[in-house]
Amino acid sequence: MVELGVLGRVRAIGPAGPAVLRGARQRAVLGLLALHAGQVLPVGRLVDAVWGEDPPRTAVRTLHSHVARLRQALDACGLGPVLRTSNPGYALDVPPELVDALRFEQQVRAAARAAELGAATEALAGFRAAAELWRGEPFADAPLSGWGVREVERLHELRLSALEGRWDAELRLGNHAGAAEQLPRLLAEHPAREGLVELHVLALYRGGRHTEALAALHRARGRIAEELGAEPGPRLLALHSAVVRRDPALSGAPAAGAGAGPAQLPARAGYFTGRDDELAELDRVLDEPSDDQPVVVVSGAAGVGKTALAVEWAHRVAHRFPDGQVFLDLRGHDARRAATAADALAHLLRSLGLPEDRLPGGTAERAALYRSLLRDKRCLVVADDAGPVEQVLPLVPGAGGSLLLVTGRRSPAALAAYCAVRPLALDVLAHRSSVALLARVLGARRVERERGPTARLARLCGGMPLALRIAAARLTGEPAAPIAGLAAELAGADRLGALAADGDTRTVRTVLTSAYLPLELSQTRMFRLLGLAPGTTFTASLGAALCDVPLEVGRAAARELRAAHLITAVGPDRYRFHDLIREFARQRAREDETEAATTEVGHRLVDWYLLVADRANRVLDPRRDLVTPTPRHPVPDLPPLADQQGALALLEAERPNLVPVARFARETGRLAAAWQFTYLLTSFYDATGHWRERVELCRQGAAAAGELGDPLAEAEMLRALGVAHYMTRRLHEALDTHVLALQAARAAGDLDGEGHVYNNLANTYAELRRFDEAVAAHRLAVARCRSAGNHLGLALSQRNLGNTLVRTGRAAEALEPLLDALARFRRLDAPRLEAATLDTLGEARMALGDHRQALATLAEALELTRRTGYVWMEMETLLHTGAVHLLRQDFAAAADRFELALAISREHRHPHVEAVALDRLGQACLGRGDLDAARAHLERALAVRRTVPDGYEHATVHRHLAELEERSGDGAAAASHRARAGELYRQENATAEAEAVTGPVVSS
Repeated sequence: MVELGVLGRVRAIGPAGPAVLRGARQRAVLGLLALHAGQVLPVGRLVDAVWGEDPPRTAVRTLHSHVARLRQALDACGLGPVLRTSNPGYALDVPPELVDALRFEQQVRAAARAAELGAATEALAGFRAAAELWRGEPFADAPLSGWGVREVERLHELRLSALEGRWDAELRLGNHAGAAEQLPRLLAEHPAREGLVELHVLALYRGGRHTEALAALHRARGRIAEELGAEPGPRLLALHSAVVRRDPALSGAPAAGAGAGPAQLPARAGYFTGRDDELAELDRVLDEPSDDQPVVVVSGAAGVGKTALAVEWAHRVAHRFPDGQVFLDLRGHDARRAATAADALAHLLRSLGLPEDRLPGGTAERAALYRSLLRDKRCLVVADDAGPVEQVLPLVPGAGGSLLLVTGRRSPAALAAYCAVRPLALDVLAHRSSVALLARVLGARRVERERGPTARLARLCGGMPLALRIAAARLTGEPAAPIAGLAAELAGADRLGALAADGDTRTVRTVLTSAYLPLELSQTRMFRLLGLAPGTTFTASLGAALCDVPLEVGRAAARELRAAHLITAVGPDRYRFHDLIREFARQRAREDETEAATTEVGHRLVDWYLLVADRANRVLDPRRDLVTPTPRHPVPDLPPLADQQGALALLEAERPNLVPVARFARETGRLAAAWQFTYLLTSFYDATGHWRERVELCRQGAAAAGELGDPLAEAEMLRALGVAHYMTRRLHEALDTHVLALQAARAAGDLDGEGHVYNNLANTYAELRRFDEAVAAHRLAVARCRSAGNHLGLALSQRNLGNTLVRTGRAAEALEPLLDALARFRRLDAPRLEAATLDTLGEARMALGDHRQALATLAEALELTRRTGYVWMEMETLLHTGAVHLLRQDFAAAADRFELALAISREHRHPHVEAVALDRLGQACLGRGDLDAARAHLERALAVRRTVPDGYEHATVHRHLAELEERSGDGAAAASHRARAGELYRQENATAEAEAVTGPVVSS
């Protein structure tokens, strides 16, 4: 069984068994994340729920530590890396059905829907199955505060509603005696719960116990008055009156005259699939107590399934609107054909039984009469395809129990200025639901035969229900046609053209065209030009630059495109296209723009990114000044970058676009821009990592520089590519690239460049444990930089020389170059490099046995890394700080630093550091005698290490596993790990370490 549970004691059970959860707060964090599976919970909300209104100053740091330990526990039980860091907090990426509380909610909703449809047997089975999930008090061993308490209260309320639903179903099925026996037990716990009282009274009455039913009502009235100081609600009072007069309706037979109102709902969409969360949200509108119902507005892009959802839900709840259900098509997407408010009101009034000759003439009079007719009625009005607020506002009911459900392509923001609105923004279907829809239409056997092509087809449809249904219709018309064939067709040049079925004019293209044409010219142009951008997201600033308009005009156009659901907001001033809408935008650009215009747009796009990178570089590292961009088109309204954090945040948001933009620049002939763009992003990647992406970016830059025939640019790009290979542990590729970079620098006569390349070459030699060659290359780097008058390069070379000396056991000799480098970096005001030097200086002092001074130096380095956003060095410094604590045998402090490094490595997807942090955590657990935790960390470290080879670190993990097995009493396993460690150490030229593990090799 795999499950995450909060309905009782908090627990996590994976394929390898239960997770080991330590401490109430750790369990609380896991439970809250599980309760919101797949959603990002901000750090602040987690702190509020775990610590309450007055959290300690260390709460955020402690939360990070809890998350780090939870990751280890979830890994160890076999659930894997499901706990994800995502700004501004954390998310647990597990299917909702694995969480008992979410499964409970789903089952209760399904049972309630069955009850509403009159399927009492199905409803009873559902309520009973849901009740079995309840193991005890929610979060029983993880007390919550703040909004967390309200979550527990909500679960209790849901359980009571489920119990009421269960016994209501029992009564419908005639189990009056059982209900009369069991309900008093529930009433003893919840004596003022009117729903339970009503069910108990009905059970007694229908069981022929009329006097006892009246007595139960009398007792309930007294308890409610005693506990709440109030009279019972109108339902109980009405029930009392009905019991007194022995009303035949109490027998459970349907009331006479039901269903006499209008019943205009269209047929449900065939094979309706998914949308459980959206249907539950709509259900909550009816379940929440309110004097007046809000207007429910379902908005979304064309083809996303708004009408299908509205009609499906309307059918499900139709019985709750006994006075009728009215449907009208407002045709609001097309201003030429849109129904006027007066026409819509005329339809509504006629539907409510008003004769034609009594229709008032004016819109205001019709609206007033419409509200009068709805007073004291419960009608559901579905207004489909609504347009502007002027069309919808007169249709809003007045006081009473009627509900207006609106669908439309535009945001309901304007309507919310006039009345209470419950918005529901509809997005595309999740991949699983998309595949399920195809399976329902095509048949499970056909889909099972071609599971891969079906999944591909679903992705090519982008989760858009209209596209999925058209694709399914085409395949239904050709039962023998392979699904793979249609998937291949959709992957071709005209995906939108392929999404059309014979005899149906409602294609994806025609539907999107109907959303596009009503827009103003400035909006349609931005829409189609943004479709040409090669990245995945974009900003209004980029849109304004592409259209050559002021930023405010671009922002206004973006707001309108978002309101029309043609683009989707994914962050502050950041948007994306749905896949098919992007394809449509590109087609419109090809049709509506000249070739010269699209070429110019490409230049404007490259210029915008080049200038953004330049501005960010000037903030992050102003000394990186080899490049001064010369754009073809000026960009007056670049995004503001006030400080380093702002620059890093902007480039982090743009990160998925950076490689596509560099490739686009190269492919469109902007060769100089491609390599300059790559160069200007160096400071960003130095600070944040993401080195695997950096490799591809540098490949594009190096290729562009080579095609340009600029030896200086080529040397710079090869140098950058070598560094990226080095940081991704591709050390032999790094060595080969550095040699090419050195040749290019010499050909260009670039003494500065030679110094930098020798520095990088030395670092690579050191990682390959070729230390003599490393020291020699470092000294060449120092000499070249000194000859060239390159103060920054000289300081960097001195720092790296010191680092290599520390690694070769010459820590005392390393102090001189390190202190020299530190002084130079401080004079140059280079805080990130100062932090790196302090980190190495801390290592040197650790090696010399001065642990107190080492911790002080490393603390200074850590503060600088955090202040400057230098994520890579922050991880390194945390690992080195933990190493000092290990030497001091302060294993708790060591584990704390290693866990923080582990959390950061996972957040930034750096598997090398992740593997190192896991290994060191295992070492700390060995030190404090926690062998189970040590095994979990070390085995996970071994698994991660296999994905990012590093022979020396790989050997170190085996070395620690050997110690673990020795202490666990498994001598054979310990010997195996020692042998493997020795073999790997020797492969890495680490003879001393190999002999320490296996002894010296004796030659024959």
